[in-house]
Amino acid sequence: MSAPPLPGDPRTAAFGRPGVPGTWAPAAKQGVGTAVGVASPVWFTLAEGIVTEVYYPRVDVPNTRDLQWLALLPGGEVVEERRDMDATVTRPDPDALFYHVTTADRQGRFQIEKRIVTDPDRPSVAMRVRFRPGTGFAGAAGAAPPERSAAAVRLFVLLAPHLFGHSAGNSAQVLTQPDGRTLLVAHRFETWLCLAASHPFARASCGYAGVSDGWTDLHVHGDMRWTFHEATDGNVTLMAEMGDGFADHSFTLALGFGTTMAEACSHAVATADAPFRSLEARYRSGWQRWCRGLEDLGAHSGDGGRLFRLSAMTLKAHEDKENPGAHIASLAVPWGEASGDSNAGGYHLVWPRDLYHSATGRLAAGDKEGAVDALRYLFRTQRADGAWPQNFWVFGEPYWRGLQLDELAFPILLAWQCRRAGVLPFNPYPTLVVPAAHAVARLGPVTQEERWEENGGYSPSTLASSIASLVCAAEMAADNDDPFARQYFLEVADAWAASLEDWTYTTVGAIPPAFKEYYERVVEPAHVGGLRGALTVVANQAGRTALPASSIIDGGFLELVRYGIRRPNDPHILKSIAAYDAACRVETPVGPCWHRYNHDGYGQKADGGPYDGTGVGRAWPLLTGERAHYELAAGGDAATLRAAMEGFAGAAGMLPEQVWDSPDLPERGLRLGGPTGSAAPLCWAHAEYIKLLRSQRDGAEFDCPPPVRQRYAAGLPAGAPVIWKFNNKVRQRPASRPLRVEVYGPAAVHWTDDGWATVHHDPMQPRGHGVWTFAFPREAASVRFTFYWHDDQRWEGRDFEVVTAG
Repeated sequence: MSAPPLPGDPRTAAFGRPGVPGTWAPAAKQGVGTAVGVASPVWFTLAEGIVTEVYYPRVDVPNTRDLQWLALLPGGEVVEERRDMDATVTRPDPDALFYHVTTADRQGRFQIEKRIVTDPDRPSVAMRVRFRPGTGFAGAAGAAPPERSAAAVRLFVLLAPHLFGHSAGNSAQVLTQPDGRTLLVAHRFETWLCLAASHPFARASCGYAGVSDGWTDLHVHGDMRWTFHEATDGNVTLMAEMGDGFADHSFTLALGFGTTMAEACSHAVATADAPFRSLEARYRSGWQRWCRGLEDLGAHSGDGGRLFRLSAMTLKAHEDKENPGAHIASLAVPWGEASGDSNAGGYHLVWPRDLYHSATGRLAAGDKEGAVDALRYLFRTQRADGAWPQNFWVFGEPYWRGLQLDELAFPILLAWQCRRAGVLPFNPYPTLVVPAAHAVARLGPVTQEERWEENGGYSPSTLASSIASLVCAAEMAADNDDPFARQYFLEVADAWAASLEDWTYTTVGAIPPAFKEYYERVVEPAHVGGLRGALTVVANQAGRTALPASSIIDGGFLELVRYGIRRPNDPHILKSIAAYDAACRVETPVGPCWHRYNHDGYGQKADGGPYDGTGVGRAWPLLTGERAHYELAAGGDAATLRAAMEGFAGAAGMLPEQVWDSPDLPERGLRLGGPTGSAAPLCWAHAEYIKLLRSQRDGAEFDCPPPVRQRYAAGLPAGAPVIWKFNNKVRQRPASRPLRVEVYGPAAVHWTDDGWATVHHDPMQPRGHGVWTFAFPREAASVRFTFYWHDDQRWEGRDFEVVTAG
């Protein structure tokens, strides 16, 4: 079954450096896997029936694009697993991230069966392979002649290293050990990989992608004519042909990693030569033991808890092993097939918002240790000013440097959730909660970016988590005998809760057919009041389209109910739901789903092509979960929406970020209600599903802190102030609410309420943590004021005015 000897010097270096620019693998994963223990810091992903990105030594470092099989048939036909074969991916064990993958030749001539795990004792991925002949070679006259049968098929393994997150700058070589064994090796800097097999390789080569690589060799020559020894400093690939007898038995392919060549080769060889049955048993038993500690939520699902257990394992599998508690958003690069080295972060980064959902998802599933580790990790990565970066690598270095107010609030809510569950191993109040709560109060209520990371302003979803976090911080302040902080946090929370509709609710909207009243997606401070001329730039639309701010809605207002700030039957909520459904709801064969917001452009293009900076916003399954949480609070039908989420997971069980919401496009692999190329799995979606099941069991929304709902259930507390700050210069206040100014340094307020006929000069009061406030007398009408700064001994040099309405 091997090829005849071909001429060529095995010491020859490949030509064509550096090769074509590299891309990543498709992001719609069919599976992810890693061993439970820390001895195996390696993660694999599956897409289109093959192994795609493999991560090592951290969960945020991809080192390969893909690993697949090629078959060479008599006559030179090349059959490629990813493009030319149909894949079936199953999980024989519902309590393990263990996969059985079958890729079948579409003409029935052969199939390849693969059982995939990681070695629990070392950083290696192990694949048990069995090549099985089919009947597709037989013609009308019966069996095919030997030269035209499955026995004449030659099998090749093809590996595309993208070490340390880059396709460029990789070097590859073919090694022959003293015992004659051939190994395929690649490295970039101090990261090495080695591909070994328990069955001998007949020949091997390395080359530059698209020029001198094995895939090009087979497709151009119909044979393996190149046996290059090395390819340095480029986008490289490695290929080996399996030796005689590979179809007679199963064999193990192992991909090992290390910080040196010797270490990577040692790991790969040890895994390849280990009894696979033992590897598989130990890998599966680690997950089985972990699953025994989960809550039993199967009775509240539609599949007996299968997706629940997979979701819980998926969240754990996205946690780093070197940095416990660090959860990335997804083991995927969105639209990876159209994305190269410039997209270094993909979704394998930590977002504090996504981390909160992963951690509370694990807590809801019964994995309390996972939630506590996440809280400890947030404490370790918190900045000196109490905030966190927009997103960051698992070791804490920022990636994007925006500031999102909800990502400062969610760690406080996680601390409160751990407190409620009785699992706090340390007191997070003085070290994490106080700095974070003061950062929320100081930097809010306007956020630099809302949860979709595109626009800034007043955001209903951001304000919901921020208000809830301040109330929870106040409760923890009471636990810690800190009455002054408690009062301050509640005053800010009440002020923002009382201003929500003034800031974010429009009565002059324009959502077809005739919706005018609803919460807007985000409102810039200058646009408060729903001015018809106010425009918002939609960043992912071609040309950065500017649209009327009052014409854009998202589902973020549902968070006001989820976190207890507004009742489910609040008239503002009910009117917004009607407008939201009209603008964003789509129907699929498995149930309804929603867009992030109308006019969104973050998604697959209209023709099914990948997002490249512009596109068409698609439906997000996690938003079906958010709506289900609302329906649960309102006494509606949450079960139908839960069933829809299960449908969106599909046969592979991976909940995607987005699903296709247009008629099927078979040529693009897109079907209505099926995953797009954005990312699957998305941990936020899996966490949303877990928390929905837990909420159904408990009869209450898992995320909702009772102190928040108790504080606002009967309406807003009387006397909530209107707070003027330099980052929130309010221009008017209702007569029923007192006016307070807040600054962050010692100062005096110089003010008048009668056009400077009478002048007042009052010291501001210290509130702790650098906060200074002054409350104007209630009887003061419209006021003009300025500041004198004591430390600098200077006047502000400009006046400000707040008028009293009504």
